[in-house]
Formats: sequence, structure tokens, C-alpha cells
Amino acid sequence: MSNKTKELEDRIAEAKLGGGEKRIAVQHSKGKLTARERVNLLLDEGSFEEIGMLVKHRSKNFGLDKQVFLGDGVVTGYGTVNGRLTYIFSQDFTVLGGSLAEAHAEKICRVMDMAMKNGAPVIGLNDSGGARIQEGVVSLGGYADIFFKNTMASGVVPQISGIMGPCAGGAVYSPALTDFILMVENTSYMFVTGPNVVKTVTNEEVTAEELGGASTHSTKSGVTHFSCGNEIEAITNIKKLLSYIPQNCEEEPPNLDYEEGDESRHKLNDIVPENPNQPYDIKEVIEGVVDLNTFFEVHKNYAENIVVGFARIGGRSIGIVANQPAVLAGVLDVESSKKGARFVRFCDAFNVPLLVFEDVPGFLPGTDQEWNAIITNGAKLLYAFSEATVPRITVITRKAYGGAYDVMNSKHIGADMNYAWPTAEIAVMGAKGAAEIIFKNDIKQADNPEEKWKEMEQLYSDMFANPYRAASRGYVDEVIKPHQTREKLIRAFKMLENKAEKLPKKKHGNIPL
Repeated sequence: MSNKTKELEDRIAEAKLGGGEKRIAVQHSKGKLTARERVNLLLDEGSFEEIGMLVKHRSKNFGLDKQVFLGDGVVTGYGTVNGRLTYIFSQDFTVLGGSLAEAHAEKICRVMDMAMKNGAPVIGLNDSGGARIQEGVVSLGGYADIFFKNTMASGVVPQISGIMGPCAGGAVYSPALTDFILMVENTSYMFVTGPNVVKTVTNEEVTAEELGGASTHSTKSGVTHFSCGNEIEAITNIKKLLSYIPQNCEEEPPNLDYEEGDESRHKLNDIVPENPNQPYDIKEVIEGVVDLNTFFEVHKNYAENIVVGFARIGGRSIGIVANQPAVLAGVLDVESSKKGARFVRFCDAFNVPLLVFEDVPGFLPGTDQEWNAIITNGAKLLYAFSEATVPRITVITRKAYGGAYDVMNSKHIGADMNYAWPTAEIAVMGAKGAAEIIFKNDIKQADNPEEKWKEMEQLYSDMFANPYRAASRGYVDEVIKPHQTREKLIRAFKMLENKAEKLPKKKHGNIPL
């Protein structure tokens, strides 16, 4: 072996060792994998091609000239996930705490540029103490460069962020600009200002986990889409997520071969209760309609009155948005509107057809909702559906009341096919409230007001609390038996697979943010 070859091998070995064996041991003692272990776990075996392994930082300030590590704290490159090209960067906490500075940021921007040029997803595995303070404003510039790339890549290629450790300060805005965020319970956190700053400014005592841990962001803020028990689960979920979505905005999502058989699902006939005020779990409907074990829920623990996620039906990848009668009766509120709107916009950006299950009694009333802008936030969901050009199908299982009926992918805002079950109630409002308003004087003057009210309620219900008036006007394409739903949807999505629709020419719309 020549000296030059030996020198190269030594440099490669040094780069692969990151911050050294002691720091790797500390990383493992915290229940965390190293940057390279994460890359190898995510990508197909033997497929990783590293870019920038020998890059070094260029600063000599504050002793940095004595702390030089090959790769500068981030592993970058490309490989395949289930045979499909994927770009990746994985921050290495064993090297200067994974801190970001000039060369580190340049490596990340390089793979993002390559992802956009070659039309493939980019996965970021974040584990960093933040900006490298020794490099000063250069570090801030590096973050801004990444934020700009995130924005330019948005809607062009899928971007997924795995938060595997700390992600604080300005660093949080890169994941926030991506399509999906996954966090690991007890070992990862995200916040703009940490517990110490919070205590100084507001005098609040809070731990890092309480302030910005996986549980907090998956239930309260909605910042993270997935809360995972460990890093292996997080990486498994990233791979699963990629299986439902296309490589870029020009491609269709990956569909599996499927041969139609008997698509009747008779258990669907027994899910919706006879009592219209009794709750049921919409996930039973979803599971009964989609291909077996293919429903992959997104934002599972946040705004649970609406359910969103990916699934397959007849082998076809679809996005699902569904009101959840088992939580707050399935009403739309501020959080569920934002959750639904963001998911709809992702699916539309990446050509994923949309299936909507509707059982919505309206928008949640109250001062809290009004003061927190239910008007603006409800409009986000309305805007997202109205703007979407992918195939869109709605199934009304029960209630479709008031403005919420319009918002939930109604025919009037561009849905391609609308089905209703016989249990559907399509009306301005519930029969009891409507009767009270319409027949107020009759009820007041009756000998037995309570009995009269019930009589008028039944009258209104017979007239409006059914799907047939809407069907007679073409607002519903077909009233179907629940067990027919799967077969109807398989055929409808197949019929719509070549749908071509374009929005009016404009720079971009002004969604109510």
C-alpha cells in the first residue's frame, strides 16, 4: 500500500470516528445513535454515498484551530430507501455538539440543491446544540441559507425532519419549514427559547421536556407530526412515510398492483349508531374501507376531532381527512382546521388523491374559538380544499351541517365525487335547533310547548335530515349502502386518475394565515 493510499484511509477512518470513541460512548449512554448509525439504519444497506466527508471548518477564533474535525459535525450524502433515491443530512452531536457554522451549513445546502435538481426527497436528522458561537454571524448566515433552501424546496420535493436530540433557537425554523417532523420521546426537544430564558423572563419553572419535548409538541402545539418511542421507531416511520409519497411534485405517488375481487365490507353497515347523537369511531370506517393495515395516521395525538393520514385503496396511495365523532362530536375548531388544511395542502402539492369522510355538526362555538380566530383558521381548511386540484372524493356518513358542510370538500368547492350513506343528514343545522327557530311562535303558543317542539323537530328532520334533498339537486352524486363504499371508491379513484385541472394564472394565492 502506498503512503498516499494509507493517508487517505487514515483520513476516512478519522472522519468516521466523528468526535471520538469517548463522545460516541456518551451518545450511546443517552440512548441515542450516532449520526452514521442513523444514516445506515435509514438507507438501504450499502447504498449510502457520502459527500463532503473531508470538509473542515475555516475558523481560528476562540481555540477552534485546535478543534478541527473532518466532516465538520454533519454527515451528508445520498442513497436509497426501498430502492428509491433519497438525500440525507445527519448532524453529529459528538463533534462540537453538532453545532452549525459555515462549512456545516454549506454541506446541508449542497444536498438540498442536489435533491431539487434531481427530484428526490431530502431527510434531515437533527441533533445539534445550535449555532457555533465561536463563528459568530457566519453561523447565523448558515442558518438563513438553509431556511431559504427549505422554502425553495417546499412543494418541489418532500422534506422530512427527524429530531433526534436538541433543536433549539433559530435551528427550529428549518424543521418547521419542512413537510413532516418526527420527534423521539425523552431524548429530543424543540424550542425557540430554553427553560433558563423562560424562567428569567417570565419566572416560569419548566423542564426542557415539558417545554418542548415530543409529548408536548405532538399533543399541545402540533409542531411534530409523529411522537416516537425511540430512534429506531422514528426511522421506521420515516421509511413508511416515504412509501406513500412521490419523489417530487412532477411524479405520482407509488401505487401497488391490485386485482379487484369482492370489495363489499358488510361490517360498515353496523358502525353508525341509530341514535344520531351517539358517537362512534371514524377510524373503524377508515379501516373498513382502505386496504388491510395500510392506514398510517399523521398528527395522531393533536386535534383529535379530525383524523388525517395516508392509506391505500385498491393499491392506490391516498390521503384521508375525516371528522371524528368520538372527540368533541367531530366539530371543526381552530386546531383541527389548521391540522386538516396543512395535510390537504401537502397532498395537493405532491399529487396524492384525497378522500374525505364527513360527519360534522358545525364549528365549535365559544369566545375562546372566536378570539383565537376560528374565522381565519376555518378559512384555511376551506381554502386548502378549494385550491386542491388532485382527485377529491367525499363520503358523508352522518351529519353535514351548516358552513362546515361547505368546508369539508363539498361539491360546491370542487369535489369530484360526493357519496352519502342513508344515515347522512345534510342541513343548515340540527333538527332540534332548526325547529326552535322556525317554529318559535307555534311552539310558544301551543298548549304543550315541549310536545309541539318535538313534533316540529320531527317535521324538519323528515324534510331535511337525510341525503335525498341534496341528491335531488346533484350536490350528492349517489346515496350508497355503507358496504358498497370500498368498491365505489376504488372505481371512482381509477376513473379520476387522469384528472387534469389547473388554477387561474397568478403568482400565488393569499391563503389566510
